[in-house]
Amino acid sequence: MSASNLVELFSPTGHGILGEGDLWTFVIVTALAVVTGAAVQSTVGLGLGMVAAPVISFLDPTLMPGMLLVAVIILPAFTLLQEWRHVDWRGIAWGLPARLPGTVLGVWVVAALEPRALAGAVGAMVLVAVLLSVWSLRVRVTPVTLVAAGALSGLAGTATTVGGPPMALLYQHEEPARVRATLAAFFLGGGAVSLSALALGGQMDTRTAVVGVSAIPLVGVGFLVGNLLRRRVNAAWLRVAMLCVVSASALGLLGQAVFA
Repeated sequence: MSASNLVELFSPTGHGILGEGDLWTFVIVTALAVVTGAAVQSTVGLGLGMVAAPVISFLDPTLMPGMLLVAVIILPAFTLLQEWRHVDWRGIAWGLPARLPGTVLGVWVVAALEPRALAGAVGAMVLVAVLLSVWSLRVRVTPVTLVAAGALSGLAGTATTVGGPPMALLYQHEEPARVRATLAAFFLGGGAVSLSALALGGQMDTRTAVVGVSAIPLVGVGFLVGNLLRRRVNAAWLRVAMLCVVSASALGLLGQAVFA
């Protein structure tokens, strides 16, 4: 592939806030968002989609959700290599199959919405995710709640890449290692299902796949940073800061979708 073809692949399309020639701005801001999101998810169990999805939707919504789904798939694999002994396999057995109907609906949403409308959907889903993340109500982990959370996660994760909060809400009072490992197992299986469904539905083009694959090393960097933060930074404060940042991004996305 020639250099000119690579520049064309990575250049913004002009559907977001960047012009078609703002290549380096797109690359730098996207890289920072992916590394930061991966570090947060490696520390607290979720966050890559919540941090990076609003940013990428601002810059170039035509890449969503496929680009992030490609990039993020490696992160739960890394987490499972470290903490597979802590996975709640019973919860996975109930929640993961329930993701399938939600995934089908998510593919339809991606096909039906224009890029700006999809950006607005990302913003709305991120705000819902933030509200669920700070919700203090304790929801019991039962087969019924696992199935419901799995279906919601399939819809939100496929359409916007922000599919973690429904499952995280169920496990928020468990031990941190159990939360990270169980969410990682769910994300790995669910991400593979979502990617396959988007590809079968014709919603995964070459540009989206190439940009997503190129972001995988950035996810690896974020994972290593998260391992350091896990030992040195208070995860509760990190979570609060992350939620504030992504809330501002989500509100900006909604404003862009409504007023642009």
